[in-house]
Amino acid sequence: MNVEISEVANLPTKFGDFKIQAFKELLSNGCFKEHLAIFTDPIPETPVVRVHSECLTGDALGSRKCDCGEQLEFALHMIQSQGGMVIYLRQEGRNIGLLNKVNAYALQDRGLDTVAANHQLGFSADERTYEMVETILAHFEIEKIRLLTNNPKKIESLEGIEIVERLPIIVEANPHNITYLQTKKEKMGHLF
Repeated sequence: MNVEISEVANLPTKFGDFKIQAFKELLSNGCFKEHLAIFTDPIPETPVVRVHSECLTGDALGSRKCDCGEQLEFALHMIQSQGGMVIYLRQEGRNIGLLNKVNAYALQDRGLDTVAANHQLGFSADERTYEMVETILAHFEIEKIRLLTNNPKKIESLEGIEIVERLPIIVEANPHNITYLQTKKEKMGHLF
């Protein structure tokens, strides 16, 4: 994997003070994606780690159609208190991109769930990959983690990392995301 790594910088936030480092992944088609590691200093021997895929609408705009923004905030609070890292992967819309995500939103407005909307657009239910996670953890010489996730695909995908504990992310449902959360549980096997 061809990766360029930035310097480490301070990142004071409303959740506390963190460090941040960027990882620029060169893709086989000549394009690239830039991912982030947001972490406490020091990082514990067995840190809490949240693998979070980018969700512009949830993370930055506060969309209530998903639980992504709330999950990110939950993770940053926990990592600040217990020590660890958020690995922020640039995989918008389960890696279908922002344009296709908005098209999927429009299909959801017409009654499709998130999985059916992705299929209607020609994608699988979840196009994300997690190879970059192992690259980032190896950079920090982290071999075992406490993984903060409800997604069994993330657990299965991290073959080279010892997951000593899975920590659930518990956020409140709202009238706009209840179907989304049910679909994640029933069609994608999320652990709630």
